[in-house]
Amino acid sequence: MIAGSWYEASAPAPIAFPPLEGTVVTDVCVIGAGYTGLSAALALAGRGLAVTVLEAARVGAGASGCNGGQLVTGYNPDMLAIEARLGADHARALWELAEAAKAAVRDLVGRHAIACDLTDGYVFAASRPSHLTEAARLRDHLAGRYGYPHLTLLDRDDIAAHVGSPRYLGGLLDSGGGHLHPLAFARGLAAAAVRAGVRLYECTPAHGSRGGAQPLVTTPTGAVRCRWIVVAGDAYLAGFPPARSLSGSLMPVATHMIATEPLGEDRCRRLLPGRAAVSDLSLICDYFRPSADHRLLFGGGADYTGRAPAGAAQRMRQRMLTVFPELADTRIAHYWSGLVGITRNRLPQLGRLGPEVFYAHGYSGHGVTLAVIAGQVIAEAIAGAAGRFDVFARIPHHRFPGGAALRRPLLVLAMAWFRLRDLLS
Repeated sequence: MIAGSWYEASAPAPIAFPPLEGTVVTDVCVIGAGYTGLSAALALAGRGLAVTVLEAARVGAGASGCNGGQLVTGYNPDMLAIEARLGADHARALWELAEAAKAAVRDLVGRHAIACDLTDGYVFAASRPSHLTEAARLRDHLAGRYGYPHLTLLDRDDIAAHVGSPRYLGGLLDSGGGHLHPLAFARGLAAAAVRAGVRLYECTPAHGSRGGAQPLVTTPTGAVRCRWIVVAGDAYLAGFPPARSLSGSLMPVATHMIATEPLGEDRCRRLLPGRAAVSDLSLICDYFRPSADHRLLFGGGADYTGRAPAGAAQRMRQRMLTVFPELADTRIAHYWSGLVGITRNRLPQLGRLGPEVFYAHGYSGHGVTLAVIAGQVIAEAIAGAAGRFDVFARIPHHRFPGGAALRRPLLVLAMAWFRLRDLLS
């Protein structure tokens, strides 16, 4: 097994960007070259602004380059929960932004010819009768309240046309969802941004910043003088002290993925005949999809300690065999992990750290789509049209309980209870 990402091994060769040396002057300094930062940079450049992006490591080195690659409809909480929490009008505005997020991903891929294996189709798989009830409720609500036409209920015979596993009783097919190669998408966004005139510096961590009339971002070997700052570090904000005030409402969580050896086209199609991405409906879910070279890419669970424990690859293999026992003879070729940011309410957190400093993070597992739209609405707000940005900014967020010392242990205990509940049910 290779202890390294299949995404890294299979993505188009990256463009090497230099570190920042000296001082540059720009309109907007973007901190972080993931989906949020690159989407914001591309949109800002399209509006005629000079943009400089600082990345502490390499393009897509964080969650944007290691996630499940899934385009999921909506948010981590379902729309009924969002309506109960925020009211019908705010929920509808958020729904429209989530739909715009999926459209934005497809538009960027098409407009900039990004080779990232974008594929339509998403299945929510039910492994117990209560999941079937949940799937029917979700379909009815999204169709009736929001006019969403892309959901089809699946019984046991139907789901066999999408997932070749004995584990599932049925599910829900979302023809409006899909999947892509996440690191190839990030690198494609970076290339498009640079073609649009964005200056991008890698291996350049932002150590500090100053707001006010003359914003300044400092790095180990230089500085950026600007008019606006966009903080787009998500789960990696710890390296940027000026964003420390946000740490109580954002929790970095470790996620894990494995990739099998190539299975061959016939065997891969037996497992996933429709080539859709799949996630089950458990709270602590498994998610998987086929790759373009006929592997199974499989992720699942989450480590709320924020660390990748010993034996994580073997644990992931056992989860995979629970879904696909026939893969017992199959070698795991790659294992990788990374951090994603979650919020207490599992909704994205956008806001300002001052009139000239914007931030966005906490996509809670839906970052492929929501990070892209977050970057675009930040660009709109900087350009003077903050309507869509304010839809996100009005979401109330709260700190995780327990303070700096206890918030992570308390979350670990809570998630252990939910895992036990999943097992017992």
